[in-house]
Amino acid sequence: MNRPVLQSPSPAPVSTSPASAAPASGASAKSAAGMFAAYDTPDFFCELMNRTDVLPPSLQTVRDRLAGFDLAELRHRTNTAEAQLYRLGITFTVYSDREAIDRILPFDMIPRVLTAAEWDHIDRGVQQRVKALNLFLRDIYHERHVLRDGIIPAGLVLNNPNYCEAMVGVRVPGDVYVHINGTDLIRDRSGRFMVLEDNARTPSGVSYVIENRHMMLRLMPDLASGMPLRSVEEYGLKLHQTLCEVAPEGVSDPQVVLFSPGIYNSAYFEHVFLAREMGVPLVEGRDLIVENHRVYMRTVAGLRPVHSIYRRLNDEFLDPLAFNPDSMLGVPGLVEAYRRGNVTLANALGTGVADDKAVYAYMPRLIRYYLGEDPILDSVQTNICAEEEGLAYTLANMDKLVIKPVGESGGYGLLIGSQATQTELDEFRAKLLEDPSNYISQPVIDLSVSPTLCPSGVEARHVDLRPFALTGHNTWVLPGGLSRVALRKGSLVVNSSQGGGSKDTWVMAR
Repeated sequence: MNRPVLQSPSPAPVSTSPASAAPASGASAKSAAGMFAAYDTPDFFCELMNRTDVLPPSLQTVRDRLAGFDLAELRHRTNTAEAQLYRLGITFTVYSDREAIDRILPFDMIPRVLTAAEWDHIDRGVQQRVKALNLFLRDIYHERHVLRDGIIPAGLVLNNPNYCEAMVGVRVPGDVYVHINGTDLIRDRSGRFMVLEDNARTPSGVSYVIENRHMMLRLMPDLASGMPLRSVEEYGLKLHQTLCEVAPEGVSDPQVVLFSPGIYNSAYFEHVFLAREMGVPLVEGRDLIVENHRVYMRTVAGLRPVHSIYRRLNDEFLDPLAFNPDSMLGVPGLVEAYRRGNVTLANALGTGVADDKAVYAYMPRLIRYYLGEDPILDSVQTNICAEEEGLAYTLANMDKLVIKPVGESGGYGLLIGSQATQTELDEFRAKLLEDPSNYISQPVIDLSVSPTLCPSGVEARHVDLRPFALTGHNTWVLPGGLSRVALRKGSLVVNSSQGGGSKDTWVMAR
């Protein structure tokens, strides 16, 4: 398949002073000077500066061009980017005890660059993982071979709060449960990619991937000019195609909608963005109605059938008749219409089992069990505190581990033992002993770093990567993904809700 490549973007309305003009691509002698003169990456793998492999010419060009930028000019462009993000409404909501605050996701103008070979490895690994996740979900809601064969403890699955009894025996189009997946990846000290966790329910952040690229092309045309970048513009088209492919059988022209909880949701900007990218209606619960076990959308011309729903709210709020009776966000009768095969929900109900942090520990075994293959992407060693051995090890090594609650996301509720005080360790020990089944632990990984513009200059900051995969008839992975950066010096927490930012992720086509 031909890969879309960005070549020589048209000039953006940004003035480029002589001090910030990009040097010629052959100026490799400057690659450790200029903007990077004081850059230091002790003991970490740097995505750009201390690679041990032979750099392809395009990546060397990025490094050389960046070295020639003037810090004052780069800060000016960063300020321009932040102002544009505010004007465009590209925000997320952070909820505190007293108020909800709309914030932009801080954007770093220095891109994160992946070679074609690195992306090929990620692409194959993500596709393999998504395939195994879908096979696992189909199995646990039907034959349950994996439980009878003892590959994963039955209690871990059947007693999981995300296991959905309403899905038992339900056939879904193409046996696809995870239509939209976000796989969180990190790199260790050697530069090896590892899976940190799966996001198989309602993964967010893809809007920033696309908007970050738009911002870079507008404000850094002299850096991007002529670079063989893989495009990210196809995502909306691919997402719509995926949702059409998994519509109920016999529907020739499916009506797709994006189902949002509404304006008070933290990711509402993304809901609006994706509905616009797909060219489909953005709806809330009050816009939908179920009649005779079929879903309709209210319009000024009357009721209109709906066939595929990209839902951006959790299972428990979807249908007050099936789950939480107090939910004001859902649609009464939606689950029964889904169970009868009259509408498709993406992602399927009950997918939360697959991205449970305890189930994560078994993913290498599940890949071998279902696919007969070794995992392409490694996993981080995980200790399950619900098991006696895992709890004992965690309690004995709390100061060396990252301890996470299995049901939380966004960086909330975790403990990084090496950065915790003795009081914090003691308090967390009590939580572990009170409810060990709620926790897993992992070793602290020395996350890779990337050059990042900071108040004192260009410094190394830790990063991760969330590639997004779409699965209908086949699985397609968006070239790049969301690179999140921990803006606080020394921090390993990259989540936006915890003070992280983002970078444009450049995947080289060659």
